[in-house]
Amino acid sequence: MGEAKRRRGYRAALMETCKSLPLARFNLYALGTRRSMIAYIAEEHSHWASHCERLLGVISLDRIDSDYSWMLLARDQNGCFRCANLGTGFPTAPRAEEALLEEIDRVVRLGDIDTYGVQGDETNAPLNLLNPATDLDTDKLHPYFRLVLEEPGRAPARKVFEEIGPWLAPQDPHLVSEFQTKGFDQRLWEIYLWAAFREFNLDVEHLEAPDFRCRGPGIDFCVEATTAAPSLSGALAEHPMPKTIEETASFLDDYMPIKYGSALYTKLTKTDAQDRHYWEREDSSGKPFLLAIADFHLPAQGKELGSMTYTQSALWQYLYGSRVYWEMEGDQLVIKPEEIGSHKFGEKEIPSGFFDQPNAENISAVIFSNAGTLAKFDRMGVAAGFGAEGYRYMRTGFRYNPDPNAFMGTPFSEEVTDQGYEEYWTQEVQVFHNPNAKHPLPFEWLLGATHHYFEDGFMKSHAPLDSVLSSFTLILKIIANEKQAV
Repeated sequence: MGEAKRRRGYRAALMETCKSLPLARFNLYALGTRRSMIAYIAEEHSHWASHCERLLGVISLDRIDSDYSWMLLARDQNGCFRCANLGTGFPTAPRAEEALLEEIDRVVRLGDIDTYGVQGDETNAPLNLLNPATDLDTDKLHPYFRLVLEEPGRAPARKVFEEIGPWLAPQDPHLVSEFQTKGFDQRLWEIYLWAAFREFNLDVEHLEAPDFRCRGPGIDFCVEATTAAPSLSGALAEHPMPKTIEETASFLDDYMPIKYGSALYTKLTKTDAQDRHYWEREDSSGKPFLLAIADFHLPAQGKELGSMTYTQSALWQYLYGSRVYWEMEGDQLVIKPEEIGSHKFGEKEIPSGFFDQPNAENISAVIFSNAGTLAKFDRMGVAAGFGAEGYRYMRTGFRYNPDPNAFMGTPFSEEVTDQGYEEYWTQEVQVFHNPNAKHPLPFEWLLGATHHYFEDGFMKSHAPLDSVLSSFTLILKIIANEKQAV
């Protein structure tokens, strides 16, 4: 009993400089830290930090030797949390935790934090997504980027960008400048995809073209990102604003498939100076190649939600050249498929069935998400404990409904700051598999995504129970005990 009491007292003394860290907060700090192999050889047990959170610690169980280890992370000179020290071979988790806390306490008391994480291989100019160039005309800043910089309620997103930025190493030198100016939506989509692929436990190389190469044990595929953007000329410039059920159905049956089709077909046919398609280039040849698309063609306006919250059904119609009609026969949902020959809006008409187009066999799958938005970055920041003081964040939407007779998702409404709230980068990721793919993408390479495939004339799906179909976020500013939407 004396030894146990002594250890409790010793641990309490160590907690003067150390604290337990919630997983969501650790995950944000370490989003770029974990290597893909780690999950196969170690199971994380607990997470810790110095009170200033400039040192992070993790206790892991070795899956091979069945003993415990500790790892202490510190920021390198670029601002990335990386391994600075570790200890192995502990018989129990408490013994490993005690050794970790001793090391945190030692470094804090020595005042050695600034140099503790220096690795010696840092770059000279890490990315800072939030720092505009000194010679940039501020009038050219994108209005959404201004929101990030200036709106107090967007502090959670700012924190997320601060943590992600130093990890990004794109070969394209224009990512930061375009994120801040005319290319905000497109670059935000890329940053979101990077975060999602990291959460899928993949090592991500940010190329110039295609955009990403993702690898892990037995995994290797490439991804090119694109977006459905506003049409400034041509037949699609006259944008319909559907109000009725019939108008919405027509909009989703024709206008939106053409919007998605324009972006995807452009990527399908694009070649470089050597006349090579994306899948023929050095990094992507001979392996699964994916296109990733998001809809940014119509942003939210006033009380109208952005188009991305409701246009995903148009995508799969175009990809597979099929749509479905449903009806209830008694208490059973009956789905009736119908093949689509083409989509027509005004004078513009395109063939349906992207996966049936020439060369489309080289596209293994199409990734879609309606979550590559500023709201997502805000929520991930809030979930990690970086909510802005005086603000509340309410999320409303629809989750996947596993009921075979369900014709819509399960509605939900949650406050992001509620205890127990969980959110992940990958919850809204959907993968549409090409039935004609030359190099099929295994489902298990993107575990946690919703996977769709076409079989026997029907689109079938495998979805995690926590997957989100769509949602929107309301940010409330608290003023004199009243709520005001911002």
